[in-house]
Amino acid sequence: MGFATPTCPIAKRCGGCEWLAVPYPIQLRRKREAVVGLFSDLLDSGASEAAPGDVAIVGMEAPRGYRHKAATPFSPGKGGMIRSGFYERGTHRIVPCAACLAEDPRCRPILNDMARVAERLKIRAYDEDKGRGMLRHAVVRTGWRTEEGLLTVVTNGNTLAHGRELAEAVAEAAPLRLSVVQNINQRRTNAILGPTSKPLLGPGVMHDSLLGVTFEIGPTSFYQTNPEQTEALYRLAIDGARLEPGQTLLDAYCGIGTIGLCAAKAVDGVSVVGVERVEGAVADARRNARANGLGGRARFVCADATAYLADSKHNRTGFDVVVLDPPRAGATEAFLSACDASGCGRIVYVSCNPVTQRRDLDFLVGRGWLLESLTVVDMFPHTKHAETVAALRRR
Repeated sequence: MGFATPTCPIAKRCGGCEWLAVPYPIQLRRKREAVVGLFSDLLDSGASEAAPGDVAIVGMEAPRGYRHKAATPFSPGKGGMIRSGFYERGTHRIVPCAACLAEDPRCRPILNDMARVAERLKIRAYDEDKGRGMLRHAVVRTGWRTEEGLLTVVTNGNTLAHGRELAEAVAEAAPLRLSVVQNINQRRTNAILGPTSKPLLGPGVMHDSLLGVTFEIGPTSFYQTNPEQTEALYRLAIDGARLEPGQTLLDAYCGIGTIGLCAAKAVDGVSVVGVERVEGAVADARRNARANGLGGRARFVCADATAYLADSKHNRTGFDVVVLDPPRAGATEAFLSACDASGCGRIVYVSCNPVTQRRDLDFLVGRGWLLESLTVVDMFPHTKHAETVAALRRR
């Protein structure tokens, strides 16, 4: 593993990598110990087949350059200059950044180049105090398995003067095939993206692949920022599902279909039903299924996952396995009750917040479920955050 401790000139001001000075093996040990401590009484009880010593953590071989999504705010500087970089910890003062150890090395130069091109074209940066100016943020995604990228330029208006010229200049200098999109956000808010996007250059989407499945990614698509560890996360989820040909998997909170389609690709003869309440994400998931030749075995529904699972007409053939990857707030008791009532034999719970996952597992254990395995995945090296995969079965 790449255990050398990296250094960063703006680490103390940025605050994004609060454990950057901690040797990586110690980071992994701390994260594992924190999860084991959180789940210790459950792991030591008769409701778990996994003991504390069975909990493993999956780290990275080289924990640098793992973020394939990066963003910058913009603000006006002196003489028409445009400031870009990171917000200083606890403030909205922008700290310039030439390169970030956690990001794909291609990301930050694209963002900084965009600021310089916008200066040359006399496009004004947004002043959040006055609510005036055009350029608010930029977000860039880069492919892990592809040489594609997507740059989203967030503006405080519908019309971006010199928008095409800006897009062409940045794309020409970029070290990958870059599509550029304008996203419109005219709200006085800390949220980066607004509700409307339109292409400035190229198709307005990019592609990347996980576990042999190619995904189309748009400016508002949810796609993990660390694809290398995402593959490890999804392998654990698929292994925990123990799928067999002829079985049906329900992928709740499915987004653009990443986990469900990876499972369908990995196990021949498995059918997948994905449920997601965001209409655009469901359309993306359907396109991804067709593009990968999985449309015959993967169906995606725009609905509330709890209502869908609780509706008996959708459950008359039954789901063998439910996999869920909810937001940080976790699942709801209503959803977990619907899972329990569905008759499924296994649940795989992927979590970005072990605290809410522990709460939800207590609920399932109280309904007679048994924890088979718990694994920690280090999705964000040099931070305190960890993701977990729990596999459960009915007693």
